[in-house]
Amino acid sequence: MSATNATGTSSVAPHQFYVVDYVVFGITIFISLGIGVFHAIAGRQRNNTDEYIVGGRSMGFLPIAISLIASFESSIMMLGLPAEAYVFGFQYVWWIAGMCVSQLLAVNIIVPLLHPLKITSAYEYLELRFQSRAVRLVGTTMGTVSYAWYMGVVLFGPAVALQAVAGYPVWNSILVICVVAVIYTAIGGIRAVIWTDVFQGLVMLAGIFAILIQGTVEVGSPKKVWDVANAGGRLNFFNFDPDPRVRHTFWNLFVGSMVRGFGMLFNQSSVQRISSTRTVSEAKKMMMFTCPVFFITATIATYEGIVSYAYYDTKGCDPLASRQITNPNQIVPYTVMDIFSNLRGMPGLFLASLFSASLSTLSSGLASCAALVWTDVVHPMVGEISENKSTVILKVLVVIFGCIACGVSFMVAEIGGTLTQIGGTLISAFSGPLTGIFFLGCFVPRSNAKGAIVGGLVAMAVCIWIGLGQNFSPNIPKPTPLPFASMENCAAPASPLQEAFSTVFGVNLTDSATTPVVRKEPGEPLLTTAAAMYLNTTQAPPAPPRVPSGIDVIYTLSYQYISAVGVFGTMIVGTIVSLITGMNEPGDVDPKYLTSVTESFLFFLPASVRRWISSFGPQFMDDTHRSKDGGDPGQKELELVSRVEVIAEKPMNEMNGDYYKISESYKF
Repeated sequence: MSATNATGTSSVAPHQFYVVDYVVFGITIFISLGIGVFHAIAGRQRNNTDEYIVGGRSMGFLPIAISLIASFESSIMMLGLPAEAYVFGFQYVWWIAGMCVSQLLAVNIIVPLLHPLKITSAYEYLELRFQSRAVRLVGTTMGTVSYAWYMGVVLFGPAVALQAVAGYPVWNSILVICVVAVIYTAIGGIRAVIWTDVFQGLVMLAGIFAILIQGTVEVGSPKKVWDVANAGGRLNFFNFDPDPRVRHTFWNLFVGSMVRGFGMLFNQSSVQRISSTRTVSEAKKMMMFTCPVFFITATIATYEGIVSYAYYDTKGCDPLASRQITNPNQIVPYTVMDIFSNLRGMPGLFLASLFSASLSTLSSGLASCAALVWTDVVHPMVGEISENKSTVILKVLVVIFGCIACGVSFMVAEIGGTLTQIGGTLISAFSGPLTGIFFLGCFVPRSNAKGAIVGGLVAMAVCIWIGLGQNFSPNIPKPTPLPFASMENCAAPASPLQEAFSTVFGVNLTDSATTPVVRKEPGEPLLTTAAAMYLNTTQAPPAPPRVPSGIDVIYTLSYQYISAVGVFGTMIVGTIVSLITGMNEPGDVDPKYLTSVTESFLFFLPASVRRWISSFGPQFMDDTHRSKDGGDPGQKELELVSRVEVIAEKPMNEMNGDYYKISESYKF
């Protein structure tokens, strides 16, 4: 909320939550908890690990699709995407487009590969494909660490937002969100997570559209929003600079996100939902539904940042430049408190949508990490135990990972930048190499377990090294934001230097009616014209910026490429190590663990052309090796029928041994 003083400048009044805001917010939290309690009671008759982890593999595709979208649409989307557009422009929409392309490709790659295997853990596939438990444990470790970091970033988002609009301590918000998510995830399992995600997804959409509509009304019209954004340089779509050091271009946003998107789809949360559907067809429909909805909602969320910029430029007081807020991730909640200052309940709805975004992602992460550790680590150690005991262990694991997520969130609070960059850098350092291991398994049949392990670990080490260097090397320049919105109606906040200057020279430096406000560089304190002239004549010139040299040059790589470095680094190193240590022969790997490159990426070509192209690549399997994996399916079926006919002529007491052999051969 803001008021206007006698001089015509705006002075900031503290934002305030009213009773109705807390009521709206509280209702959302209680409904989420209620869904968890309902499924805990309703599922007592089906109290087993399969039901708890994958919903008995009987969920319909529509609620699972909405749940998957809600899992992607975390506080990173609600806060990070608008902040990115506000500070750096609308070009981030190319990142969204790349993510959607990866989802469409997943229909032909991930779903047909993983759904028929009826797996519980995403990394069961790695053990089956490479015939190595070590590869599976490497994948589990990477996946768990990546998701733990992601959950920490997601937890931090609403906490910093609530601090901006209501002065609520960050650690309190983190604990509230975490406790709520842990409770309904632990007691209700994956069914509670999915149906809660459906409800929370609707709340998120309500919050997003409320901001867009009211913000556009405040500015004047959609056309004016677009014109103001264009004048401020925010509509920077067409940057095709091939330099990999540029923070954002079409190439690193689109290609980088397309590669990273596979990491999100190969993770436990996505695989868990794919496995929860009844059929491959339903799993494919789920992915086809997810893609356009995600594109629309994420684009709208990014556009929120454009609306906020147009609003504050029209108002004439940029809250970041005037230090009313200090974190770009706070721009949307601050906008909400301004545009809905006279409409009580709407700030509560936005806060509810923000918490819903975090709860949906956090609950999915908790369920996924618990399922991973149970399936890949605990279950092999404890062996077969009762369903009640195994379910209790899963619930304890949910609580443990909730505590870990809280700890990571407190670490994230110490790192600056938009949520998109905070989350993207280190998540990519783990998800990129992990995606590379999956690609090595399904696209390179001759790769072996040693290649997968060495390739994944080497690529992960390189990605972490680059990510840490980008964040902590003193020689790496920080990204330069676009110019701030208009400042003509802002009152300059008095800094200690300004107060001293006022005392000595008797000039009120905080009154912008008599001393216009100027800004030297983005992010520096506001100074009046008189103060700026004085400082420019008395201060030494600033030191020239450090130019990265030597090893620091590597750290200038755009963070959007880290995932691609992980994927292709894993595949290149893994293939080389496999070659040195003894590659598989064509036919050594069961075809059900492989995916054809031509069928997955060149599906639009005629079948004869795809067959011809595949004969030149590693997918080609000549006739001498085809029989090792069962040969032609039609011939295999004829052999089965003929063997059954022979057995049918035998006496009943002589059939068991032959039937057992057929069962093993054809995997009945």
